[in-house]
Amino acid sequence: MRKLREHAKVTGQSIAEVEGGNHTKVTIGGMQTTVPRHSEINEITAKAILKLMGVEQ
Repeated sequence: MRKLREHAKVTGQSIAEVEGGNHTKVTIGGMQTTVPRHSEINEITAKAILKLMGVEQ
């Protein structure tokens, strides 16, 4: 979530977060994804989410 927020700030886009049961729906610009809310997210999952949202790693 931290990297997604930083990406939105750097690119000047708004970010919307909607809390669900076990996931958070994140919208940055016109792109949307869901992020699991767990103490730790699998590294492969995290990289896939960042890639989907266009965040450089």
